[in-house]
Amino acid sequence: MNPEQRKNPRGGARVQKPESPRREKETKREKKPGRPRTKKQRILLGLYIALTVVAAIIVAGAIVFGLMSAPPEVALPAPTPRHTTIINEQGEEVEVEIPGLSAGRKEQFYTFLVAGVSGGNTDTMLLAAYDVPNQKLSVMSLPRDTYVIYNGRTVMINSVYSRGGGEEGGVEALKKAVGSLTGVTPDFYVLVEWEAVGELVDAIGGVYFDVPRRMYYNDLSQHFKIDLQPGYQLLDGNGAMGVLRWRHNSDDSGHILNSGYAMGDLGRIETQQAFLKAVIEKCLNSISLGTIPKMAQIFLDNVDTNGSLTVNNLAWFAKEAIVGGLSMENVHFMTLPNRGASVYSRTYHNYQSYVTPIPDEMLELVNTCFNPYLEDIELNELDLMQVNEDGSLSSTRGHVEDTKATKPPAKGNSGSSKPT
Repeated sequence: MNPEQRKNPRGGARVQKPESPRREKETKREKKPGRPRTKKQRILLGLYIALTVVAAIIVAGAIVFGLMSAPPEVALPAPTPRHTTIINEQGEEVEVEIPGLSAGRKEQFYTFLVAGVSGGNTDTMLLAAYDVPNQKLSVMSLPRDTYVIYNGRTVMINSVYSRGGGEEGGVEALKKAVGSLTGVTPDFYVLVEWEAVGELVDAIGGVYFDVPRRMYYNDLSQHFKIDLQPGYQLLDGNGAMGVLRWRHNSDDSGHILNSGYAMGDLGRIETQQAFLKAVIEKCLNSISLGTIPKMAQIFLDNVDTNGSLTVNNLAWFAKEAIVGGLSMENVHFMTLPNRGASVYSRTYHNYQSYVTPIPDEMLELVNTCFNPYLEDIELNELDLMQVNEDGSLSSTRGHVEDTKATKPPAKGNSGSSKPT
């Protein structure tokens, strides 16, 4: 058997079929050079290829962005024990504790504590709530002079952070104080240094804002200066810090020239709210899906969340705001309903001005805009400071150890008198 026969078990050599005339004709046609494209055709082809590449990048970016963004996880609230009064077998009126029922949460309803730190105190505090399904953002300012209880003592809420040791311990103490005050213990917190506000504003290209008045303050000890003219203008980072920090004017040597806002801290809060609203509007108008990861990272690089929020969480919030269509019509700023109080301090031997909440008004506002639970928060769950008729302070639920320290002096007692 020859080699050809071994390759073919059936015997005989393989016979190649001749090319058909039609196939030969097609082969010859393919070898003909193509007609050269015109300049217009080459441009259109280039544009088509470029658009295809861009579309592929966008699709890939959307897929990656969708994978990296993630909603944050929040814990269900612990049952809150409630108290009631009953008559025991001896006919005596006693207070008993009723175990609370576990409260469910509203779907994708998140709460935040935003605090601006200055000199160890938190002179700017905001309780915020983002209702994702309804695309509603509510922000409530907590006046720095609001009286709360910390470790059985009456203190201003802006001092709780430093009393708790600052950093994580201070944040937890402040969150607890906010929870006792409003019934809402924030899910997340954001600590902002004033310098960080300036960097964030610069990162979004500045913010247009109507400065309400002449602001000039020269702090030689901190090497910080505010110099702003009134009127509508583009504020950079330094201007933003000035608007948020300004309380009163001074001369070049730092000596105070006036008392600042006519309404004191409440006037300052009004200006801060207006400016933050302008910042949010700028962000909503300028941030796109493509810039969200970068902006989220800038945010995390300039603020302290200590891991309570990740870049993925921030990207998810931003994506929901853009895709869901959060508009400025659904962004609402408000201030904790409050009344001013002048209380005598035996520590400083004078009367000092403080703020206490108006219980019914505050509770209605909290349940309407900030309550993340399915059940309404009730007044007996809160621990509110109230001023009594004799000028002393009392708590609606907690124990106040230094009540005597806040009672006014007896008549004839030497010391500062109550201002008229």
